[in-house]
Amino acid sequence: MESADRIGRSGASLTKAERRVAEVVLERPQLVAFGTVAELAAAAGAGAATVVRLASKLGYDGFTALQASVQHDLANQLRPAAERIREPVGSDLVGRHLQLEQANVQATLRPIDAAMLDDVVRHLADVTARVYVLSGDASRGVAQQLVVDLLALRDDVQVLDGNDIAVRRQIALLRPTDVLVAVDFRRYERWVVDAAAEAAAAGVWTVAVTDSLLSPLSAGAQRTFVVAAAGAGPFDSHVGTLSVFNLLVTGVADQLRAVATERLDRLETVWQQSLTDR
Repeated sequence: MESADRIGRSGASLTKAERRVAEVVLERPQLVAFGTVAELAAAAGAGAATVVRLASKLGYDGFTALQASVQHDLANQLRPAAERIREPVGSDLVGRHLQLEQANVQATLRPIDAAMLDDVVRHLADVTARVYVLSGDASRGVAQQLVVDLLALRDDVQVLDGNDIAVRRQIALLRPTDVLVAVDFRRYERWVVDAAAEAAAAGVWTVAVTDSLLSPLSAGAQRTFVVAAAGAGPFDSHVGTLSVFNLLVTGVADQLRAVATERLDRLETVWQQSLTDR
């Protein structure tokens, strides 16, 4: 990100308060892109004047210019693959990926509110509720991994999948006691957005995993995880999404420790038996 490069070059000249604001800019770019001076200042525990001073030190003509720069960077991260594949990635491919994926995970996990996380984990760990996962095509692989991991810990977890009619039928049979995890990113698939909206309208407790609080998936969701998905190549990264899912699975495993331990013991027994039968 351009703002990250400027912060790196100006780091030595920043005051402690400005450093706190700069850290928020790096860790929560969505807040900068879609928030206000007051919101950024509050998140950093600093004053609005400090935000303006930081923008000036970074060479921007005020907060609006800083915000526009961050918005531009986020938009570039989500450009179509057909555009991004035309750009060279440079010679240090490993270094570029390492930098981007570390930034994706940090920007995704650090802003997560503990109370929100506890709430989502509690709903996913409620064995009286059925859990459904709805995903766009690009994120279906990591969504399927979430289902596999949760099924190792509890019953009644499945993917909402199939053609449009099949998904609508499944949505129509959801109950208000069910939990839906909806996953999709910009250039959102219409059927995913529509299905999530129908589920939310029916009173299903919904969690959105998406790229922005302004995502259409967030509109009907009780809780939203904002994922950073910058990729060095033509496609978005799903490392941040996977980190959120791993976090949720870890929390569910902790809450269901007694039941999950017995289930995992049974699965391990089956695995060991399959090895001896070979």
